[in-house]
Amino acid sequence: MFKLKDWISEDSKVLDLGCGDGSLLDDLKKEKSVSGLGIEIDAGKIKSCLEKGISVIEQDIDIGLENFGNQTFDFVVMSQSIQALKRPELALEEIVRVGKECIVSIPNFANIKCRLQLFFKGQMPVSNALPHDWFSTPNLHLCSLEDFEELCKKCKILIIERKLSKTNGEESFLMKLFPNLFSEVALYKLIKKS
Repeated sequence: MFKLKDWISEDSKVLDLGCGDGSLLDDLKKEKSVSGLGIEIDAGKIKSCLEKGISVIEQDIDIGLENFGNQTFDFVVMSQSIQALKRPELALEEIVRVGKECIVSIPNFANIKCRLQLFFKGQMPVSNALPHDWFSTPNLHLCSLEDFEELCKKCKILIIERKLSKTNGEESFLMKLFPNLFSEVALYKLIKKS
């Protein structure tokens, strides 16, 4: 089973945007000796990072990343948080500017479970990948794989690799045939087109 951290090299410099409690950076420090920095806006999650010894900055990603120079990090990670931003296109442009390689994961709103819930129940879907009711979700911009890939083209961002899975990490033959229909989560490795 593929994991996001499989794309990250040993001893690399990593920026984790929307790092939450710092668990990913903590694992990467222990397993791959990375030097990492987290960006988080939630005070409780920042406290959890600091308790783990993770360097973290309180910052709103929607404002941009002007405090970081071009290609400052080997990897910039944005795991399951781009859909919670007001300006996802700005975030994409900034992460490929700041990182040599970037990893973004998104929940796929167009998967068959979501479609069936909308069709049969007539209500916004709740699933493992999208666990909140419509009125309490942090997600502002739900998208499909097709939507995200179109935004990458518009922003002149090259998708180097894409991995698809269900929220439990499973991959299936149907995902390969119909990715937008059967994957719940997608991981993308991105760079800025030259």
